[in-house]
Amino acid sequence: MQYNQQKMAQLVKREPELSTRLTQIMKEHELERAFALKALYHAEVKDSGRFMKPYQEL
Repeated sequence: MQYNQQKMAQLVKREPELSTRLTQIMKEHELERAFALKALYHAEVKDSGRFMKPYQEL
């Protein structure tokens, strides 16, 4: 499974928990949104993460 920024952005819009987590990552690590989305993907989606199935359905 490959990272796709548009799919990840859609998933964040659908899942309020991911939206909150994205904001936290951006503040904690002082990242731009694009980089924070990629970090969130690796933390919560990739390698059988909690949000892998919803990501694949997009």
